[in-house]
Amino acid sequence: MSEHSLSAGPTHSRWNRNLEPRLEIASGDTVHMECVDASDGQVRPGMTVDEYLTIDRGRIHALTGPIAIQNAEPGDTLEVEILDVQHKGWGWTSIIAGLGFLKDRFKDPFLFHWELEPGVTRSLAPAIVSLRPFCGVMGVAPAEDGEFRTRAPGSFGGNMDVRDLTAGSKVYLPVLNAGALFSAGDAHAAQGDGEICINGIECPADVTLRFHLHKHRSISGPLIASGNARPCSGGEWIVVESAADALTAARTATSRMVDLLSSHWGFTPEHAYLLCSVAMDLRLSQVVNEPMTTVTAAIAKTVLPERSLF
Repeated sequence: MSEHSLSAGPTHSRWNRNLEPRLEIASGDTVHMECVDASDGQVRPGMTVDEYLTIDRGRIHALTGPIAIQNAEPGDTLEVEILDVQHKGWGWTSIIAGLGFLKDRFKDPFLFHWELEPGVTRSLAPAIVSLRPFCGVMGVAPAEDGEFRTRAPGSFGGNMDVRDLTAGSKVYLPVLNAGALFSAGDAHAAQGDGEICINGIECPADVTLRFHLHKHRSISGPLIASGNARPCSGGEWIVVESAADALTAARTATSRMVDLLSSHWGFTPEHAYLLCSVAMDLRLSQVVNEPMTTVTAAIAKTVLPERSLF
């Protein structure tokens, strides 16, 4: 098992399965990745809102990758273990006309700069915001030919903005192309469920990931085994679904959780359904990456006997 380093540039802001991989690794390898902020380094501390309005939005998300995993083929599952995510002391959050959950109310552009301590930020006094850095975008190349903007998430992962993807968590992704072609970026020092104004605390970050390939073990969409991303949490099993309709995403996520409980813990579908009703949380992880809403179905690991899914 080897360790690799991958600089941020050249970044990419389109999903395209024909992109040449910047790095090829073996299953079990660790990669230390440099990630610029979502603006591709265009936003800087102290920038004015007028300057912010001139940035090139075609560069938004600025992903590091792709990384090819040897012997990965469609029908396999890629496990990405998040070992460390470190912010670099500053970040930003904006309001953009025409975007966000309350876009009809907040129509004027706004830009806020954050100074980040190791574990908190006090920039928006009197609030003290705990920092739990994660990558808003983690995904493999989609199965379809062509270039696709990174805004909408999907079965390949992508711009999920699930705040549970902090250090100590794992995300499982379906392999849809030879090599899997994994990329990550859009780091957030903190974010609430929903990411309602269109941003978390956008920041550059150094990210360390370990990759494992599970041959001939297919999944239909992202699955997370979280660590301690939430206060008083011992970790959760989290199913991730994105759809244009939030209720459709919620139903699909719930059905996948029923299947997961049945296949790995031996519950009948009826018992699994009842358990979901009394112990599972449905969350709106992001409501702003139009046209897709991301819903997560989460059940605490403490509810279930310990299991290794792969």
